Amino acid sequence: MLVDARLEMLKPVRSSLGMVLTPLYWLGDMPVRVWSDTMQLFSSRTDLLSENEALRADILLMQRRLQKLATLTEQNVRLRELLNSSALIDDRVLVAELIGIDPNPHTHRVLINKGSSSGVTLGQPVLDARGVMGQVIEVMPYTSRVLLITDSNHSLPVQVNRNGLRAIASGTGDLDSIELRYVTDTADIREGDLLVTSGMGQRFPVGYPVAVVSEVQRNTGQPFSRIQALPAATLNRSRYLLLVFSNSKGSTQALDDEVQNALEDAKQLLKATETTAVEAQ
Repeated sequence: MLVDARLEMLKPVRSSLGMVLTPLYWLGDMPVRVWSDTMQLFSSRTDLLSENEALRADILLMQRRLQKLATLTEQNVRLRELLNSSALIDDRVLVAELIGIDPNPHTHRVLINKGSSSGVTLGQPVLDARGVMGQVIEVMPYTSRVLLITDSNHSLPVQVNRNGLRAIASGTGDLDSIELRYVTDTADIREGDLLVTSGMGQRFPVGYPVAVVSEVQRNTGQPFSRIQALPAATLNRSRYLLLVFSNSKGSTQALDDEVQNALEDAKQLLKATETTAVEAQ
């Protein structure tokens, strides 16, 4: 050790011994390296499994958000349709949400989240973005029950938009069909005609879409035709509805004002005519 520290004579010998002892160093270090590699392998696998689980959870969360986004998008579309349809209605309207359906298969009734506290009244017309859905038949403080136009106990007066022909549209118990009753065999009605509310009975305001005629059967020897129509409203899909508050009082007052103005104009015209006649004499 003294010679190796002071002189350079043993350097080649030390180099040769290092080459000879290298396999021994490698063998001696092998258990440590094997243990370290094994621990790193298991640690990497655990980390990968944890990362995989975290990524799967993130994917599920993103898919849930996408589903919610799709629902919100469709909801936004329906609300925009309601907004556009309510802008075309002169009467005051209230947006309501469908919260329940009558489980009885023989009745077509739904429950909405507006009641007497919101000003809902018995018999009030109910629409969706495309047409008439039905009318309120039961009012509670915070909810109301609506009878759909396809219920077998429901009827409403309609008229053909093309020519003004009046008829009664009654429910058939089928969500996709209503029928016109007591229409003569010679009546001018054909497939594709739009049926709108006629205003008769003072329950439904005039001009709201009800249905489109889908089938007309004229049987020889029968006094009445068999006429089927497809409801304009999407009765089995609409979630948001419009409750219509008819402004009949305001319309009556406006009509009275017009009549009064016409009478005043007539009186003035009569006075002017009398004055002209006197001057002519």
